[in-house]
Amino acid sequence: MLIMSKVKVILLTGRTIDQGVSKEHGKLSKEYQEKVAICEVDSSDLKNLTVIKGLNIKVITRFGSVVVKAIKSSRGSHPGIAYMPYGLWANIVVDPHTHGIGMPSFKGIPAELEAAPSENVTPIPVLLEETFRKKPQ
Repeated sequence: MLIMSKVKVILLTGRTIDQGVSKEHGKLSKEYQEKVAICEVDSSDLKNLTVIKGLNIKVITRFGSVVVKAIKSSRGSHPGIAYMPYGLWANIVVDPHTHGIGMPSFKGIPAELEAAPSENVTPIPVLLEETFRKKPQ
């Protein structure tokens, strides 16, 4: 079996019921972080990363990188596709350009995933600093 340190994926982001419900606790709450600071990954991609569900991974795009919990996708088999709920963590890795419509592109983002077992989920203060330091290209 070939062990890869990184896996290339197409990143999708969107709303989830858990994300919406956890906002009731506030975006600084532990409940919100547990539902939003995640990346759903196909089981075969997790195996290639040698990561099991619940361990940390780094999501890297040309727009930034962030450490989140790896969650085995509950949807059907879809190697090469990863999903993150909308939120502070996803905002770091999506294209900040709005192309005149007021919304960035949240779908179809080329990304790499890498195991990050010794790193913590990126904390909210770091995310906020990254967000406000970014300038559209």
